[in-house]
Amino acid sequence: MKLSIVIPAHNEQDCLYGTVSALVEILQRERIHHEVLIINDNSSDNTLSVCQQLTLDFSSVRYLCNQPPNGFGFAIRRGLAEFDGDAVAIVMADASDDPNDLIAGYYKLLEGYDCVFGSRFIKGGKVVDYPIHKLYINRLANWFIKVLFRLHYNDTTNAFKLYRRDVIEGVQPILSHHFNLTVELPLKAIVRGFSYAVIPNRWYNRKTGISKLKIKEMGSRYLFIVLYIWLEKYLSRGDYHRSKGRAAVSELKLNA
Repeated sequence: MKLSIVIPAHNEQDCLYGTVSALVEILQRERIHHEVLIINDNSSDNTLSVCQQLTLDFSSVRYLCNQPPNGFGFAIRRGLAEFDGDAVAIVMADASDDPNDLIAGYYKLLEGYDCVFGSRFIKGGKVVDYPIHKLYINRLANWFIKVLFRLHYNDTTNAFKLYRRDVIEGVQPILSHHFNLTVELPLKAIVRGFSYAVIPNRWYNRKTGISKLKIKEMGSRYLFIVLYIWLEKYLSRGDYHRSKGRAAVSELKLNA
């Protein structure tokens, strides 16, 4: 199974090369057929030059320059339209995701699940240098989603997730322009009947650059997409629900 890794990159000149080289190294070591697809999202620094160098150094890396307007959701949507693997993982450019967790997610996907979701808040998961105000907001938002959708999964807002190609096709149309896409994709996959497993993952705060997530700007966007999918779940009468698939749900024991 070929795995595509989609990496959105907006002004990530200082960390992008290290992130991608670490991913390629471990994927090659595990002999996993892969591609790394970088979406240069209208960067104004030297991110494009870094992308070009990466394609010279690693044959499995390619990049695309996203057209305006820029935004995390727009960049991911471009990547999801262009990847050529059998499955796709969304990985951040700032080295916040651990490459070893990507390998664990790939092997879990091979067990037959449609999706693999990471959780930083179950046994084996970890967060390092998470800004305390963002942590409180994160836990509150995820609690709200858990209650609203009656889920056991406790980290829906986490960007680290893997999807088979038919899941990406099955959650169309994708509406989110920004970071609320990290919530739209898994909730649509769950509501539309795709199977998923949950694994622990580790998250590290960026060492360079500036976080693109602005909490004040994102609250209403997150709420919109959550309520939109909630309405689909309870009012669509299953019009978008797929037929029963390979498996139900496999979740590790949750701590939160």
